[in-house]
Amino acid sequence: MTKKITFNELRDIKDHLPHGSMQRIAQELGIEVETVRNYFGATHYEKGTSVGMHIEQGPQGGIILLDDTTILEKAQAILEER
Repeated sequence: MTKKITFNELRDIKDHLPHGSMQRIAQELGIEVETVRNYFGATHYEKGTSVGMHIEQGPQGGIILLDDTTILEKAQAILEER
């Protein structure tokens, strides 16, 4: 399922996650931590992989089209736990 979100909204979700959330998401999904970080805007492709995001320049950091929302859904679930 694809989803549109602004870059600023995506970073805001990341910034509100508790310490250790990137590692938790990676472990639960069986992927590299750097791949989770890349999903939230990092560019550590030498250790993690690309995450299927397409960026269109614009206000609020631009629009991100996410090909897969699994990482986003895990992050939102962690936020709801708080």
